Amino acid sequence: MVLSLIVSKVLNNRIEQYSKIPLSSGLTGKEVAEKMLRDNGIYDVTVTCTQGKLTDHYNPQDKTVNLSQGVYASNSIAAAAVAAHECGHAVQHATAYRWLTMRSNMVPMVQFGSKWSQWILLAGMIILTFSTFLGKWLLIAGVALFALTTIFSLITLPVEYNASARAVAWLDNTGITSGQETEKAKDALKWAARTYLVAALSSLATLLYYIYIATSRR
Repeated sequence: MVLSLIVSKVLNNRIEQYSKIPLSSGLTGKEVAEKMLRDNGIYDVTVTCTQGKLTDHYNPQDKTVNLSQGVYASNSIAAAAVAAHECGHAVQHATAYRWLTMRSNMVPMVQFGSKWSQWILLAGMIILTFSTFLGKWLLIAGVALFALTTIFSLITLPVEYNASARAVAWLDNTGITSGQETEKAKDALKWAARTYLVAALSSLATLLYYIYIATSRR
C-alpha cells in the first residue's frame, strides 16, 4: 500500500509537471496518436476522446485508442508520451505480440477468478472450523482462482513495458520529441509502468498469504 501511494504520487507529479511543457513539434496527443498509427501501417484504429483523468487506454475489441481530455487536445510532452504509449498497444495488437495475446486470452478466466476467489476463500475459512476436508479444498480452489489474477498481473508487465519502449523509440526516431523532451517522456512512462509493477508485487504477496492460510495446520 505504501509503495503504491508513493509511486502514484510521483506519477501524478510527473504527469502534471510534463503537462505544462509544450512539445517543440507542437503536435497534440490526438495528432501524435494518429501519426504513430499511420507510421506503423495501422488504418483501422480510431483515436477518440474519453472523460476523466488518466483514463487513457487502447480497446482491442472496437480498435480504438481512447485518450483522456487532458491528453487528446494537449500539445505537451506528457500528452505525447501517453498517446504514443496507448498506440504502442495498438501496434502490439496489429503484430500479434505474444504477451498481449496471452493476456487477452486470460481476461474471461481472470474476471471469473477476481469475482469469486475471495468469496470461496472466505467460505473455506468458515467451513474449516467444522469440516477440515471441505474447508481445505475450498481454500485450495480459492487460491487457484486468485492465482489467475496474479499471473495476469505478471503478464501485464512485459505488455506495459514493451508499449512504453515502442512509444519512446518512435517519438525519438521521428523527431516528435528530441533531447530532454524524449528523456522527460521516458521518465513519465517509467513511473506509469511502475504502477503495474507495484500492483503485480501486491498481488503476489496476497497470493503467498492465501497459500499460507490454505496450507497452515492451525
